[in-house]
Amino acid sequence: MDAKTCNESRVVRTSRIFPNDVNNHNTLFGGKLMSDIDMLASITAGRHSRKECVTASTDSVDFLSPITPKDSVCMESFVTWTGTTSMEVFVKVIAENLLTGDRKIAATAFLTFVALDDNGQPSGVPGIIPETEEEKKLFETGKERAEKRKLHRKNSKELASYFTTRKPWE
Repeated sequence: MDAKTCNESRVVRTSRIFPNDVNNHNTLFGGKLMSDIDMLASITAGRHSRKECVTASTDSVDFLSPITPKDSVCMESFVTWTGTTSMEVFVKVIAENLLTGDRKIAATAFLTFVALDDNGQPSGVPGIIPETEEEKKLFETGKERAEKRKLHRKNSKELASYFTTRKPWE
């Protein structure tokens, strides 16, 4: 399976902020942004693998600056690192004040997707070839993030073994 460039999986989407998108602080509702991030990242994973993909984890979403109704939101996503069957997808969220033209990084996110074969089992994915400085930095630090994800998942499964599935009223 030949490796692909980050650019081959890149997805870009720009949208406006409307009144039904904001919270009580008149800023973009975080849950709306998280949903949009997952949607964009899923397209990126499918574009890279050319297979059905599932979200294995939302590894991080960092809200760095509020997004207001005066802003447009440009989201850019691409595959930054791959394992055997998994892909790390980076999403960069840029807010642009439509009146002044000022742009800022409003959020960043890392998600992990697993490619599936026709039987719904994990399936191999192409490697990644970073080209830009941004892509190279993300690629170089990808293995460390993957190791942290693996440990976090192990700890989550262990913790889940202590949880009950009883109904709260029982």
